[in-house]
Amino acid sequence: MSKRLVSLDVFRGIAIASMILVNNPGSWSHVYPPLLHAEWHGFTLTDLVFPAFLFIAGTAMVFSLRKYLDPENENSQQLTSQVYWRIARRCGLLFLLGLLLNGFPTYNLPELRIMGVLQRIAVAYFCGAMAVLHLSRKQLWGLSIVILIGYWLMMTFIPVPGIGAGELTPGGDFAAYLDRLILGTQHLYKQRTFDPEGLFSTLPAVVTVLGGYFAGDWLRSQPQKSRTSLGLVAFGISALLFGSLWGTFFPINKQLWTSSYVLYSAGWSLLLLALCYELIEIRQIKRWGFPFQVMGLNAIFLFVASGFVVRILYRTKVGTGEDAPSTYTWLYQTLFQSWAGDLNGSLLFAIASVLFWWVILYFMYRKRWFIKI
Repeated sequence: MSKRLVSLDVFRGIAIASMILVNNPGSWSHVYPPLLHAEWHGFTLTDLVFPAFLFIAGTAMVFSLRKYLDPENENSQQLTSQVYWRIARRCGLLFLLGLLLNGFPTYNLPELRIMGVLQRIAVAYFCGAMAVLHLSRKQLWGLSIVILIGYWLMMTFIPVPGIGAGELTPGGDFAAYLDRLILGTQHLYKQRTFDPEGLFSTLPAVVTVLGGYFAGDWLRSQPQKSRTSLGLVAFGISALLFGSLWGTFFPINKQLWTSSYVLYSAGWSLLLLALCYELIEIRQIKRWGFPFQVMGLNAIFLFVASGFVVRILYRTKVGTGEDAPSTYTWLYQTLFQSWAGDLNGSLLFAIASVLFWWVILYFMYRKRWFIKI
C-alpha cells in the first residue's frame, strides 16, 4: 500500500478537533466530566486525545519514511545526512513552537516552561524515527518492551530522596524528581513539583509513537480487506486487556504516562483506527469523515494558531477597571452562558471554538494551503 490513507487524516482530524474541544471550555469551573482529564489515576475520553495524536504520528511515519525502510522497493533510497536533517529540523521547529506558546507574551526566560505538548511530540517523534530507521522490526518490539518494563521498574523501585520508592503521587514520583533535577522547578508546569509533559515521562511516550508505527506497518503489509481491520481490532483488544491488567499494580495515569497507560490508550487508538480504516478505505463510506479530514490536514497549524488566539483572548479585556472580564470570559458569558446556563454554555462555547476553526481550515483546504513542518 503506497497511497495516502484518508482514514489516517480523518483520525488525525478527530484527535485535533477533540483537543480543541477539551482545551477550550467557556469556563473551567463548568465542564462535563468526560471532557476533563482524570484527576490523577484513571482514564477518561479526554485522556485518549494526546496519545492518539502521538499514535497517529507513528502510523504516518511508516508512509513518510517508507522509501528508506524497504530495501526491496525499487524506489528505496539510502539514508543520508539530509534525511536526518529533515527529521531534526521538523522536530526542532515543533519544540520551538512549543516554547513560543509557553512563553507568550512575556517570554520570562528564568521561568519559561521547557516541556509541553508540542515538545513531547517533537522528542517522542525524533526518538521514534531514529529507532525506526536503524532497528529491525524485532528490535523495535524489543526496545518497546524494555522501555515499558524499565520505566515501570524505575518508577516503582528507585527511591526518591526524602520520599522513598514507588510513591506515585504528584511530585513524589521518580519522574518528577528527575525533572526537578534536570530542568529545575522554575521550568516545570506552573513552577510546580512536577510537569504532566515532563522530560522523563516522555520516554514511554516514545513507545506510543512506536505503537502507531506497528499499526501502520500492519496496514502497509496487509491487503486492503476487512480482515486487516479485524487484525487491528484484535491488537486493540489485547492492548486494552494487558493495559488494564498492568494497571492493577502500575496504575493507568496520563500525567505519569505509565506503561499501563501506554498500552490502554494504544488499545483505544487501534480500535478507532480500525473503525476509520474499515469505513473509509474498505467500505468507501467517506462523506462523514470529510469535516475531520479538513482539520487533520492542517492539525499542527490548528493547534498552534488556536493556542495563540486563546492566550490573546485571556489577556485582553472588555471594559476598564480591575474587574473587567477577559475577552474570552466576556464572549462565553455574553454569547452562551446568558441563555444556555453555566454548564451547557461552557460546552457550547467549546463546540463553537471547534466550528470557528473548522471554517478557517475549510477555507485553507479550498485554497490548497497545507502548512507542514
